[in-house]
Amino acid sequence: MDVLHTIVQNSSLIGMPRWYKIASLTLLAIILVLVTVSFYFLMTDGLYRNIQFGY
Repeated sequence: MDVLHTIVQNSSLIGMPRWYKIASLTLLAIILVLVTVSFYFLMTDGLYRNIQFGY
């Protein structure tokens, strides 16, 4: 909880309502989980998958 308190104190969330802080931190956590899972799959199966960027 200390880490979350420090993040809120050092960000622009300090004057926002509690629900807005929770929504912002939840969105940040979801993005971090997606990036971590994507990186894991890229590192483990990246050589064997056909990855296309674009249309």
